[in-house]
Amino acid sequence: MEHGIASLGLKIPSRYLDVRDLAELRGADPDKFTKGLGCHEIALLGEGEDVVTLAADAAERALERWGGDRRDIGLVAVGTETAQDMSRPLSAFVAEKLGLAGRYRSYETKHACYGGTVALRQGVEWRASGAAQGKAALVIAADVALYAPKDPGEPTQGAGAVAFVVAEPEVAAVDLASHAWAEPAFDFWRPVGESFPRVDGPLSLDCYKKATAECFAQLGDVQAALAELEAVCFHVPFPKMVKKAVMHLGEAQGWETGATSALFEDKVIPTMEWNRKVGNCYTASLWLSAAHALAGLEQGQRIGAFSYGSGYGSELLTLAAGPAAKAGAWTADIEADLGSRERIDAAAYQAYRGA
Repeated sequence: MEHGIASLGLKIPSRYLDVRDLAELRGADPDKFTKGLGCHEIALLGEGEDVVTLAADAAERALERWGGDRRDIGLVAVGTETAQDMSRPLSAFVAEKLGLAGRYRSYETKHACYGGTVALRQGVEWRASGAAQGKAALVIAADVALYAPKDPGEPTQGAGAVAFVVAEPEVAAVDLASHAWAEPAFDFWRPVGESFPRVDGPLSLDCYKKATAECFAQLGDVQAALAELEAVCFHVPFPKMVKKAVMHLGEAQGWETGATSALFEDKVIPTMEWNRKVGNCYTASLWLSAAHALAGLEQGQRIGAFSYGSGYGSELLTLAAGPAAKAGAWTADIEADLGSRERIDAAAYQAYRGA
């Protein structure tokens, strides 16, 4: 029996900043942000929004689209690095918003940007093990990414949430076989009590590239395996970082540069359309890309999903589109949010940051 994603719900905040406005504010060349990093827009929280409201709104959309009885939810897991409390899990805050209480497990998963994938894998494996006894899991990846003003990471900021109901694979089946790689490193971390993360940029890029090469190498004949996929989705700290990882994969595999570039242009770039409009939303970043890639696929068509979290851990998953993928109902979430959000200028951004 297959297990996977029965429904999807997405949510992005109600404000955004164009990175060209940020460049002007910081006295930087806009091309450094748009071409050097590949970033376009930064999703920012509006009045009354936080990581809890983003997660709960995405979950509400997924639950409504699912249409099942909420008493059949047996597990609620939230992957995040935007924790609200050192003890109380984000899942409890979200369940409170949703009015969920009863016979279900509730917890938060943490492994930097990989945390959402951990939660999804646990939901799928819980179902596959039989321990779920027919119940569904509500899994959410939600984050707000902010860096200190003038930090090199500032143009990559973003926020968003992706929610999944894990049950029958109406949207996508998640292959139980996956390919993981982990190696301890301090490439990105946020010590307790500090408001913003610390980043070793060169090390983080090296770790991300190595993780990519190690996970994809486990496919065996990598080129042949990727040829069978409709899209290859990545965690997107910023689009240019993804390109560097794909080019490194090609070098590690001994491919001609043209073949690697074709892979990136045909099967990777299209998946990052929403990421460019939102920025890095940490745990939700990969799944924003995957949600975009799944929309419109015929049943049985497959995609790859490479997850990475600093510290560091990574995993390459394979998903097969279900019967609801072609309609891509969840695209309405992004269309509605993008269509209604407010663009703020540099002055409003400075006020937002308390500068």
